Amino acid sequence: MKLDESTIEKKLLHFPEWDYYDNAIHVELEFDNFKDCFSAMSRIAFECEAQNHHPNWSNIYNVLKISLSTHDVDGVTNKDFKLAEAIEAIVESDE
Repeated sequence: MKLDESTIEKKLLHFPEWDYYDNAIHVELEFDNFKDCFSAMSRIAFECEAQNHHPNWSNIYNVLKISLSTHDVDGVTNKDFKLAEAIEAIVESDE
């Protein structure tokens, strides 16, 4: 079920690095180097497969940009926040 904007903004209080725009939630993550970034991407990819929910993402050297939305409803759902939570846990384990 697609979440309304006020619900999304409320949920984002738990995700201070993330922003909501263009019907998706977005984060930009910076790592020490390309190897660390790619390593995190690999772990995130396994989690995406496990959840059967896949991000739009791009990587330039040590920066990973991730956008999450649920294409079936053309907006943000709880699936996106579940994956964002897993991504946060993966990234935090690197620090």
